Amino acid sequence: MDRKKQIAALTDDEGERLLLAQACERLTRAEQRGIPAATVFLTPREQALLRQLLPQCRFWGGTPDAERAVAYWLPEYEDEDDYRENGPVACLRAAFFEENAVGHRDMLGALMGCGIRREAVGDLCLQPRQCDLFVTAELAPYLLDNLTSAGRAHLTLTRIAPSQADRPPQALQELRVTVSSPRLDSVISAAFHLSRGSAADAVAAGRVNLNDLPCLKPDRAVQENDTVSVRGLGKLRVLALGGLTKKGRLALTLGKYL
Repeated sequence: MDRKKQIAALTDDEGERLLLAQACERLTRAEQRGIPAATVFLTPREQALLRQLLPQCRFWGGTPDAERAVAYWLPEYEDEDDYRENGPVACLRAAFFEENAVGHRDMLGALMGCGIRREAVGDLCLQPRQCDLFVTAELAPYLLDNLTSAGRAHLTLTRIAPSQADRPPQALQELRVTVSSPRLDSVISAAFHLSRGSAADAVAAGRVNLNDLPCLKPDRAVQENDTVSVRGLGKLRVLALGGLTKKGRLALTLGKYL
């Protein structure tokens, strides 16, 4: 199957098709020429789709657990740690005086007000008096000169290495449950206190994503580190698949995102 048909089989959205085609062309050309290359920032869904098309590409958003990330291809002779630290992703620290004066929406609005497209911006790591933001490297000099305020707060910007970013850990509520099998509907039922039938209905209705892509199969087996999101209920990660209990049920450790 040629690349155009592969992309068409993955998504009906014309914007996603164009993005995937551009990313594939850029990374494939770089691999053929033996030079580094990276895409714009991609959402988790876009990353999952691109991974099916180009399994050899890698992803980096500035931190190992970044939600939005660029896809990149790197020749073997390049140092990957150096590329991640000094390559296509830059980190800017925006400091402000008054505690909690800037929210996520304020910062995004300020970036859009500078004429920055959303795909040029990665994660925003907000703290009480600062926000570490990840952007494409070519934009960093422009933002250092032009991003001076967010909401009513004055910003002082400095460039830092991605490894210096202050990213608060994402809060997870750990759950220990037992299920009859690692089926997707069984896991959803246990995690969100639904009947097995209601969980299966949610899957069949297209309300469930497995690893950021829709899954319509209630009997799909989940694996460790899989993420499951149910529209309207929340998102979880499978932290561990344990052994069988005395009653023959499978023990699971889940982490629900707060």
